[in-house]
Amino acid sequence: MDSSEEDAQLAAIFIAGEQGALRLMYDRYGPLLYRIALSTLGSTPDAEDVLQETFVSAWRGRSTFDPAAGSLPGWLVGIVRRRAIDQLRSGGRQRRAWQAVVQEFTPEEVPSNMDSVVERTLVSDELSRLPQTQRRVLEMAFYDGLTHTQISAATGLPVGTVKSHVRRGLLRLRQRWEEDSALV
Repeated sequence: MDSSEEDAQLAAIFIAGEQGALRLMYDRYGPLLYRIALSTLGSTPDAEDVLQETFVSAWRGRSTFDPAAGSLPGWLVGIVRRRAIDQLRSGGRQRRAWQAVVQEFTPEEVPSNMDSVVERTLVSDELSRLPQTQRRVLEMAFYDGLTHTQISAATGLPVGTVKSHVRRGLLRLRQRWEEDSALV
């Protein structure tokens, strides 16, 4: 049995609400989802929390999963990506507030990794302005570190279409950043 058939069978028992499905999903997709969360967040505890939230959210929202609209792994990747971005946004606000306090008391002595948090927040904001398909493909490529082939498998889009969405999305982002830079 090939992996797409196994995914379809797993999706069917997941939709039916069989408890064992959650364990099978965790075993099958957990490592990929964890890598996505970790690469996005850069923190093991945060990635573990997001992974847990992803499976809880998937289980609770299983009635919204439509196998005709996309694959189960693609749906899960979307959930983990959104959860990780939400974590970044909330964590970014907390870190910026903390960083402001630290800099007030030790201005030049505290090394800052806030640049990467701020950059991720800005990129996330710009991505949210793209059309949904372009945004999803770019987030899977850059936040999740997936290849064009992996994105194609997760979304059901042809590889050429994935490449086109990546290119068009990057061009739109570049154009927006150039416009924003001109305003500064």
